[in-house]
Amino acid sequence: MVPPSILSPVTRHAPLAAAILGGLRDVEEIFAKQLRSDLPAVNELAQHVERYRGKMLRPTLLMLSGIASVGAGDGAPIKKAHRICAAVGEMIHMATLVHDDVLDEAETRRRGRTVNSLRGNETAVMLGDWLISNSFHLCSLVGDTAVNVLFGETTNTLCEGELLQLSRREDPTLDEVTYMEIVRRKTAALVATCCSLGARLSGASDEVQTALGLYGERTGCAFQIQDDVLDLVGEEAVVGKTLGRDLEKGKTTLPVILLLRGASPWERSEVLQIIHRRDGAALLERLRRSGCLDEAKATAQSLVESAKSALDVVPEGPARELLRELADEAVRRQA
Repeated sequence: MVPPSILSPVTRHAPLAAAILGGLRDVEEIFAKQLRSDLPAVNELAQHVERYRGKMLRPTLLMLSGIASVGAGDGAPIKKAHRICAAVGEMIHMATLVHDDVLDEAETRRRGRTVNSLRGNETAVMLGDWLISNSFHLCSLVGDTAVNVLFGETTNTLCEGELLQLSRREDPTLDEVTYMEIVRRKTAALVATCCSLGARLSGASDEVQTALGLYGERTGCAFQIQDDVLDLVGEEAVVGKTLGRDLEKGKTTLPVILLLRGASPWERSEVLQIIHRRDGAALLERLRRSGCLDEAKATAQSLVESAKSALDVVPEGPARELLRELADEAVRRQA
């Protein structure tokens, strides 16, 4: 069943909503068929990881970008290639979630047990690798080597972002520029690829493809900043995954970067001691008092406004309007 929450703003555009929902159902079928194995043990894991599927943001953006890029008001531009690539994008995303849970030692994902907590790190790592392998097998069915190259470049970028973040764990000197580079690579790159590729598959101009790629990158960065804020202030029952892992694993995220940047030498020393003790409550109190949480949210909102501005060259229509609304949702969401 396709989660309706990502499409809740489109009730004013019934034909568009119906087209995307139909496309998402096809994506789910493609996804399930690709991950079908003749081994019961593998099928059991594949069925479990399907629960990781959330709002299907990336497949939605890919298909919606395809529609918006040519100014259509319905689903006519959604081709089989859009559906296959949407499933590839979601498969890659889910592989990163499985691997992230290993890196973070997380126990909960989508309100259920993570693969690593149920079966151990070895199984989770191999499952993530299997998902990546399947995504490229599926991608080959599009029959366009340029698409394979684009997804290959994107997965390289995702891994580079994670490696950069790992290299800066337990590093309170991490600055905002490096943080944004981590975010751009590990999260926003796949969102950007889905948006630009959706336009490419619809035959849009290079200008429109580039604009939608920028929209995806900026929206993806805003999404990750909100994710980092929720890791500090969210409720696990609402967010649906293990929280507080950034502090526990020594990841310095934007709110903490802003807090350390604005602190006096004495205050900075105190904050560093709080971080060293992994005292989440004390850190959150400092962040609230300093206004750094609001400042981080303002940064995310600025990225959203920039993302929406990138759509100015995209043809007017309900699909472009929905893309704007989904960018806003990136910073409004609580899960």
